[in-house]
Amino acid sequence: MIKIENVSFKYKNSDNKILDNLNFSVNEGEILAIVGQNGSGKSTIGKLISGIIKLKQGNIIIDDLNVKDKKVQDKIGIVFQNPENQIIFNNIYDELSFSLKGLEKAEIENRIENSLKQVGMLEYKNHDLYSLSLGQKQRVMIAEVLANKPKYIILDEPTTMIDSKGKEIIYKIIKNLKKEGYTIICITNVAEEILIADRTLILSNGHIVNEIQKEDLIEKVDILKKFDIKEPIILEILNKLKENKIILEIKDFTVNELVDELKGKIKYEKCN
Repeated sequence: MIKIENVSFKYKNSDNKILDNLNFSVNEGEILAIVGQNGSGKSTIGKLISGIIKLKQGNIIIDDLNVKDKKVQDKIGIVFQNPENQIIFNNIYDELSFSLKGLEKAEIENRIENSLKQVGMLEYKNHDLYSLSLGQKQRVMIAEVLANKPKYIILDEPTTMIDSKGKEIIYKIIKNLKKEGYTIICITNVAEEILIADRTLILSNGHIVNEIQKEDLIEKVDILKKFDIKEPIILEILNKLKENKIILEIKDFTVNELVDELKGKIKYEKCN
C-alpha cells in the first residue's frame, strides 16, 4: 500500500503550493486514476512517489518504508507522456538491458523477453526504437519498467500523444497488468482512462476534491463535469441507454466492446 500523508509541495520561484496538505492511499492490486486540469499538481504527485523530485513536507509511505529510503525505488516504475523523452539507446535490447546492469546475462535475457512479451513487442527485440510508431515506443517504455520488476507502476498521461488504435492496445496492457497483480496509478487527462480505474481521485488546486468508485461513475458524472473533466464517451452512451431503460454494468469497455455487449443483451432479451 502507498500512503500519502499531509504532503505539500511548491516549486522554486513560486509562492503558491501546487500540492497542499494532500492525504490519500493507493490500495494493493487496484488501478487508481488521478485526474485534474493542467496545473492541478497530478504529475507532481507521480514524481514525488517515484522519488524523481524530493519530498520536503509530509510523508509518503510505501509498504511501511519512507519514500526517502533508497530500497523503495526498486518497488516503483514510472512511464511518462512522451516516450521519446525517456529513450537513451537506439536499439531496443540495449535500452532495456541498460537498467539491468549487475544481473547475470541469462537473467537479463529472461527479463527482457518476458517484459516485451507482456506488451506484445517481443518480435521487435532487436529493432531500432526510432523506427517504431509512438505507440510502439510507449509499449517499449512500459516493458523497460516491467523488466525491473516493480510492484507499483505510475503511468503519467501514457496515451496523450498516441492515436486511438495505440490507446486501445495500451489500455489492454494496463488491464492485463492488473490481472497479473500490479498496482497502477494512472495520472491522466484522457477521459476514457477513467473507465480502466477502480477508483478515481479528482485533484483541483492541490487538493483531492472528490473520490469516485467505478460503479458510481454514472450517478456521479456531474461531478466530473463540475471540475471540467471530460465525460468518457462510454458513460455518455450508458447514460442514454439508462434513460431508455437499458441497464448495462459499468465495465472498462472500448466502444466496440460496448456495441458487442449491447448486441448480446438485445439478443438475449428477444429470446426471453
